Amino acid sequence: MCTVQCGAAAYVHFVRRQKERSLHVQSCMPVIPSADLEKSLRFWVEGLGLTMDRPMRQGGHLIGCMVHDEHLYFWLNQRAGTPIKPENYEGVRLYWAPRDIHGLRARLERLGYAVSEITERDYGQTEFFVTDDDGYSHCFGVATTKGG
Repeated sequence: MCTVQCGAAAYVHFVRRQKERSLHVQSCMPVIPSADLEKSLRFWVEGLGLTMDRPMRQGGHLIGCMVHDEHLYFWLNQRAGTPIKPENYEGVRLYWAPRDIHGLRARLERLGYAVSEITERDYGQTEFFVTDDDGYSHCFGVATTKGG
């Protein structure tokens, strides 16, 4: 029969294993290719409220920068090759969990983005979509709350 000491030893082993696992990767920063970084910043900074940091310039043109807040970090990078989005190119898709889905949708709409209606999905999420200036689709969703 296992005692409290056995349980404590199992817990210590569990914590040690979790710590070992977490030492391998501290974070991950998605790199988002852009045709026009200056134009793209409107969505990331004005639309989402992130801060632009660490700009990299070449020949006077912005070719890379970080956008972030206290929890999220993205690297925006000049798209290699042609600045025109290739046909059938999907690129990246990001699913966001906004603090205020209605407020963010209204903000993006005021900035001139074509935003979809907010829809309650049958899988329990309330969502809307917007396409940024680089043609990437962004979905914003929160858990659907049912009124009682």
